[in-house]
Amino acid sequence: MDRFAWTNGLLEMNETLVIQQRGVKLYDGDDKAKLDVGVVLLTTHRLIWRDHKNHECCIALSLSQIIYFEEQAAGIGKRYVAKIVIHLYPVTANKEPGPYQQSKFPYIKLSFKEHGQIEFFRRLTEEMTQKRWETPVPQTISTATGSQTGKTRAVGIVGIERKIEQKRKETEQNISEAFEDLSQLMVKAKEMVELSRSIANKIKDKHGDITEDETIRFKSYLLSMGIANPVTRETHGSGTNYHMQLAKQLGDMLLAPLEERGGMMALTEVYCLVNRARGMELLSPEDLVNACKMFESMQLPLRLRVFDSGVMVVQLQSHSEEEMIASALDNVTDKGSLTSEEFAKLLGLSVLLSKERLLLAEKMGHLCRDDSVEGLRFYPNLF
Repeated sequence: MDRFAWTNGLLEMNETLVIQQRGVKLYDGDDKAKLDVGVVLLTTHRLIWRDHKNHECCIALSLSQIIYFEEQAAGIGKRYVAKIVIHLYPVTANKEPGPYQQSKFPYIKLSFKEHGQIEFFRRLTEEMTQKRWETPVPQTISTATGSQTGKTRAVGIVGIERKIEQKRKETEQNISEAFEDLSQLMVKAKEMVELSRSIANKIKDKHGDITEDETIRFKSYLLSMGIANPVTRETHGSGTNYHMQLAKQLGDMLLAPLEERGGMMALTEVYCLVNRARGMELLSPEDLVNACKMFESMQLPLRLRVFDSGVMVVQLQSHSEEEMIASALDNVTDKGSLTSEEFAKLLGLSVLLSKERLLLAEKMGHLCRDDSVEGLRFYPNLF
């Protein structure tokens, strides 16, 4: 705050107002400044703050004093509002007097109580990029000879035009470089999609030259690269038909991962696996749940299960609940007692699914629990 100086609030020569925002509070670093809420004005040269009640209380900061600035998102609750943090250079020796003689913070904050910080941040970014305060003021000089006495001509206009043109070329070059990287990424993505489609067609047609082992290997490659033709609303419409087609594709895709994980996966894990395979065509949680609900009605080898705790899982129809309970009982009996974390390490499952298995075995009367400060531990039920 010691970088601010008192001002009358009037614009100087060649200075233009860019944007203003009401309801802005100043912070001296992390501390609230000893000023009321006011209006902040961004010009081509300065940052001006004026008290909304006492207009004579007006201070200004030159944009050339700004090193960099960043956004600070609003927290949860009405007390927390969005802020812009502005980091400043040290105080100059010839600085005009202001409200603060000395400050321990090298930065200030603008707290936007009536919103508007997004547009203000954008306009501030533009001004800091253009640096219009460095543009010289066009001056006039008079010639002293003959008939040209009293005539004036502008000095520095050519230089200003050259600087603007140079800035435009630099901007075009930066944009071209950015889109060059993006174009290369798109070309690579196109190659991957064409390759995956080629593999999918070979698996489908089989042309008599692909063995069963090669088919399995191709399928594993396809899963690692992603789904070649993901079901989308653009290709299959919306509503029930979309969810039915999505359920069929999920049924084909999830069989191998479910078998590798013992026949059951948490829905959150399924969501991550599916979206990783779909690439740019991301699936919403709501569409995934609706598609999984259709597994049983479409007689697919999968089903959606909801445990008593509310945890949702996708499991194979052939998955035996008795075997799952027996496995939990055998492992607990063998170890004497187990927590869900220890059980997860033994089976290579997530802690969430391991806990549900133990709770299910407890519900059937095969296990009992000890819930202490050390956590939940399960024991064989000897009662």
